[in-house]
Amino acid sequence: MPTRPGLISRRAFARSTAQLLAAAGTASGLRAQIPGERPVRDDGVTVLNPRGRVPVGFIIDDSTALVNLNRIAMPQFDTAFAGANPSYHKPWREWPTEIPDSFVRKFAEWSTEEGVKGKYSMVPFPACVGRLDRILPGWTQRELSDSLDLVRTAIMRNWDIHPEMITHTRVIDTKTGHPYPDHSLRFMENWDWTTGRGVDEIADYLAYGLRILKNAGLPCEGVTTPGGFGSKALPQLAQATLQSVRDVFGAEIPHYFRHLYAEGPQSVAPRVEYVSGLQSEDPRCVVSIIGCTGDWTGGWDCSEPTGVDAFITADLQSGRMVEVIERGEPGLMVAHWTGLYWNGQELGFKILQEVTRRLKARFDHLLWMKLSEVSRYWAAKELTQLRRSGNRVAIHAPFACPDFTMRLKGSDKGVPELQAGGGAVALKEVRKALRLEPGTWVREGDATTVCFPLTRGTSALELKL
Repeated sequence: MPTRPGLISRRAFARSTAQLLAAAGTASGLRAQIPGERPVRDDGVTVLNPRGRVPVGFIIDDSTALVNLNRIAMPQFDTAFAGANPSYHKPWREWPTEIPDSFVRKFAEWSTEEGVKGKYSMVPFPACVGRLDRILPGWTQRELSDSLDLVRTAIMRNWDIHPEMITHTRVIDTKTGHPYPDHSLRFMENWDWTTGRGVDEIADYLAYGLRILKNAGLPCEGVTTPGGFGSKALPQLAQATLQSVRDVFGAEIPHYFRHLYAEGPQSVAPRVEYVSGLQSEDPRCVVSIIGCTGDWTGGWDCSEPTGVDAFITADLQSGRMVEVIERGEPGLMVAHWTGLYWNGQELGFKILQEVTRRLKARFDHLLWMKLSEVSRYWAAKELTQLRRSGNRVAIHAPFACPDFTMRLKGSDKGVPELQAGGGAVALKEVRKALRLEPGTWVREGDATTVCFPLTRGTSALELKL
């Protein structure tokens, strides 16, 4: 098919990818992606985290309407391994078939009260039981309708919605809407189906799941990959996400959750990939969101939880979240809905609650964000052109951002004025950085930090003497 305007050609993409992978080596090759275009940046201007704070959030996987996914998935995984993998020999028949809406409501009310945000999956065709936009055998249409309405009205206040492919178990033939007859690992979403497949075929698969959620009234700006989906087709997965989420929902900044690093020094900051058209009317990019923890809340299979201390210890001094937050990177924690419910015992949910309490007790500079909010900020952070001339910074932004925050070194005088849309607005001074919000500034030594609503297109910031 013809190359879309502003996108790299498939031939050039393949050539560049091969070069990147060869240079990156085996250890980091899984993360080797094409960043694409980047803007000019002048010295003396630094984009900080939003409002000078550290973003945090929870990534909730395996959630859907009503269906307790682990009970239905376990025998399907066992069949795919021909009974040879003891991981799938758990007593799934004893587990409940449903995670009730009463738990969804309890979780939503807690997250609203605490200001906790993140991502909440809605598996579109959970374990092949039924489609969320049609019917869930075993539940009435009223029960399904009420469950979806609860997600729309309560969950979506603080949580992005993602499909987790289509079924999270068997691969669907998108032409027939039925699972392939092959029950092997080759046709399970969590394993190797994506290996060797092109961008268009993977995009078609993602779009199928996205359309189910669109029909169900659940808007999406990103996708989550189940298990190993896309692990050997990362460039194709990234481009397919960009293509499918834009096509189905018209999302300006698509994003995907595929990677996590639960330990070690690797950066867990989002990666802004496949950037093109920065100076055009149609700028494009896709953002890879990276989790920073393991699932220490009970797992998808109701395993024994690792517990709160892995996130942050009781004395508030150590743990993975302390490490990540202290280096200023987004702390996006990973959990599974089935583990939060934990067959009605709510073990994982209790861990989430205590982690949240400890984080708030330890830190006063956290900002809870949805994944779409993190993605938008990182796209603006990396792709906004900033040209400084004396006390004036000329700005060209391909994407708007509500709380863009930047620091100007060597600027110990003047009141910041935002010039945009033919008008000019003086920003309000605050006494310390923790009080920054859109429309304010603070001076610390010879640096001025400003936070303002960044508009798409051309604007400027000037220190008026």
